[in-house]
Amino acid sequence: MLPIINENTVNNVLNELTDDIHSWRKKMIHYIKEENPEINTAIIELSQKANLDPKAVATGAYMTYALLEQAAGENNDIINFDE
Repeated sequence: MLPIINENTVNNVLNELTDDIHSWRKKMIHYIKEENPEINTAIIELSQKANLDPKAVATGAYMTYALLEQAAGENNDIINFDE
């Protein structure tokens, strides 16, 4: 089940991304290569097979990955909250 992505999560990721999109994308390239190289391979293959701009495809894919990862962490924090 995918985590729920709230408006705050979207704003956090978009602010980080748009602050310096080129550095953010480079950071994510290295992060995804270590975390899940199959995703990175799929992104590259999609851009090649569909003849799309690889930077645009990668940015969208990395943004989605970051949104899901951050939302999953937030959802886990809520579920595991102990008073």
